[in-house]
Amino acid sequence: MAQAVIMPRQGQSVESCILTEIVKKEGESVSAGEILFSCETDKATFEVEAEISGTVLKWLAEEGDDVPVLDNVCIIGEAGEDITALLTAEDSPKANEDKTEQQAPQEQPVVQAAPAASAQAGEALKVSPRARNMAENQKVDLTKTTPTGPEGRIIARDVAAAAAAGYKTNAAIQDSESEKRGRAAANQVQIVLPTAGDAEFTDEKLSNVRKKIAGAMHASLAEMAQLTLNASFDASALLTFREQVKHNGEAMGLGNITLNDMVLFAVAKTLKKHAACNAHFLGDKIRYFQAVNLGVAVDTDRGLLVPTIFDAGSYSLNDLSAVAKQTVAQAKTGNISPDLLKDGTFTVTNLGALGVESFTPVINPPQTCILGVCAITEKVKMVGGQMTAYPSMGLSLTFDHRALDGAPAARFLKDLADSLESFSLLLI
Repeated sequence: MAQAVIMPRQGQSVESCILTEIVKKEGESVSAGEILFSCETDKATFEVEAEISGTVLKWLAEEGDDVPVLDNVCIIGEAGEDITALLTAEDSPKANEDKTEQQAPQEQPVVQAAPAASAQAGEALKVSPRARNMAENQKVDLTKTTPTGPEGRIIARDVAAAAAAGYKTNAAIQDSESEKRGRAAANQVQIVLPTAGDAEFTDEKLSNVRKKIAGAMHASLAEMAQLTLNASFDASALLTFREQVKHNGEAMGLGNITLNDMVLFAVAKTLKKHAACNAHFLGDKIRYFQAVNLGVAVDTDRGLLVPTIFDAGSYSLNDLSAVAKQTVAQAKTGNISPDLLKDGTFTVTNLGALGVESFTPVINPPQTCILGVCAITEKVKMVGGQMTAYPSMGLSLTFDHRALDGAPAARFLKDLADSLESFSLLLI
């Protein structure tokens, strides 16, 4: 018996997903557990597996469509099976016949615009990404299309119908006239070929994730009074502890605890004494949190993601290390729940492995602070009257000056540096 496949809910806060790739086409067989399609939210990408075996009888959405969660995406059943009962009114054969009749070319073609696409309605057009790209490439006037997608959305087939009916933009009409004049004068025009010095380039459309990052970072810098403090500390204790764990950790039942894990641990413990740094600035009020929900900036193939380790201060160093590695791995593979990409109270971003000695991290609003972890460099200091070299790790703290002043931010940074210099005492 045929069954409809729905767009799964990827977290409680997600209302729709973009259908990015259809893996199994109409007419192809699929087995339970095989990848059926992929989709993405504004922060993560997911692969959706088929739950039953059969033949893909019909797709109810196209690549690039923004599909509401729990809406039907496709239908799987036996080849030749009647699926009329599973089709919505707009997907039924009768509706498609009606659409074909409406879209047939006439002496004076008329495409009736639905209210959602009407310019008189004074509302913005609802257009799927694929339909918008098609309209731009074919220079089709979107206001003359008949929306047939969910909730009055213009989808690719609507643009194709409008193109067939001759509904072009003014620019397209002018281009057509220019081409005619150009062909008429072809014998009189000298064609200028590009020179070897012309630069080659490739345009790439912004992904949904990149757009989200761009908007968030621009809003952060535009709306906040951000200031960065830079400090450093003697990382000898961290490096010594790291070596001890590497040589004795397995016998003690410890995981692969990294320098970054130790920094995360120290941040989570130190923040409990600095409420203004573990807070949200909400315009007319500041919300101070008891628990430290620690955001960890992760570089992924799709862009920067910041998963959250909730109540990080309650973990032991070994447990925090394990949770951090699991969370980062999920973010990198794109299988992380959107619910784990929000509600952070403080963020740590580490560029030390890339050799960065100092930088200005950008706050993730509405948080009040973000900590940048820098590379270890060699410095010298006076010890017993002698110049002594030591490994120095840099820390860059950006804070929102609307929420706290420089002195409280500097005190947190100093306490954190002291904790990291005496890491064994912090463990106790």
